[in-house]
Amino acid sequence: MTGEICDATGQLLGTVVAVQANFYRVQLDQEAGEQRSGTSLREASLSETRTRTPTAMPFGYAQDKLSERGAEEKLDLNASLPSPPLLLCTRRTRLKKIGQQVMVGDRVVVEEPDWAGGRGAIADVLPRQSELDRPAIANVNQILLVFAVADPPLEPYQLSRFLIKAESTGLDVLLCLNKSDLISSQEQQQVSDRLLGWGYEPIFISVKDGINTDQAAKYLSNKITVIAGPSGVGKSSLINTLIDSAKLRVGEVSGKLARGRHTTRHIELFELPSGGLLADTPGFNQPDMDCVPEELIHYFPEARKRLAVASCRFSDCLHRDEPECVVRGEWERYEHYLEFLDAAIAHQTQLHQQADPESTMKLKSKSKGKGQSQYEPKLESKKYRRISRKTQLQDLQELYRDEE
Repeated sequence: MTGEICDATGQLLGTVVAVQANFYRVQLDQEAGEQRSGTSLREASLSETRTRTPTAMPFGYAQDKLSERGAEEKLDLNASLPSPPLLLCTRRTRLKKIGQQVMVGDRVVVEEPDWAGGRGAIADVLPRQSELDRPAIANVNQILLVFAVADPPLEPYQLSRFLIKAESTGLDVLLCLNKSDLISSQEQQQVSDRLLGWGYEPIFISVKDGINTDQAAKYLSNKITVIAGPSGVGKSSLINTLIDSAKLRVGEVSGKLARGRHTTRHIELFELPSGGLLADTPGFNQPDMDCVPEELIHYFPEARKRLAVASCRFSDCLHRDEPECVVRGEWERYEHYLEFLDAAIAHQTQLHQQADPESTMKLKSKSKGKGQSQYEPKLESKKYRRISRKTQLQDLQELYRDEE
């Protein structure tokens, strides 16, 4: 990714490509590599000039010698310096105090670069264009959703859940179906027709046989892309194919469960040969359905088409049992929508309970605390509390009365 140097302060701009513990690996912009090469060359030449040139030597003579020596050693010196450079940085205490989080994909300002030691310090974080919470990554342009058509088999419900989660980010969604060499062309056409009904045009690829991987790479140029999908579908293998230097660990699919094993443990950005960055993320079998229930329907392209030509009677329609609903009807993923809606409502209810302490907590006063009080968790009376003796006695008296 190209950028610019802050000329006013002399600070450097870069992109955070990996985060581990309290350290951040920052890839500086291309101009930073040129500045570093010139700085390192100048420092080395000045150091040698000071040791070999008498103090009384005229400044112009020293400059001529420095230029001659710089021209002789420029090729070898630049060859030993990677471009663009990478620095292992820490976060300034000031950022920690104000609660400024540094995420993978952040554009940051780096201070006090130590070229020899490969260290630096993050002084500021530039405004983000976009932000994802899971995975935690910033400034993403699109999501590359990778699934397998076989081994493990394609599960429509799981695919639909990933698509809804991707649509909720507001980013462009690119769908790739790997291991297309394991099914026939007729089966591919059936899958393609089905997904076109959903509103998606998939790209059938095969990392193993190199089918259409170059076509998928064209969509990734000069963009920051997050690659996501369940475990075992070939995400790491695809990255290794697109980027030779990635060398990610690849796992096999479990034969007993027909599911993939987790091989990616953290988020990391890799630079693509054609420009752009690709982020690998850990695989999840079931993404969280944490969207607002009223907004869920807009994450279905086939439902958006219906709402574009007509509108429901009620503005807050959840498209279940409401009268004069234009969405409810015969479309394949409507059953998926109803299940996702129940999950979204349950998540929203849980958030409201957490926000209201009185719903799950009780206010208890301390007798020895001079009027102080505090919240304590409520107990379910039927499950945890024993019936008092007074209540038992009253129940017995009522029972005797009924017998009389």
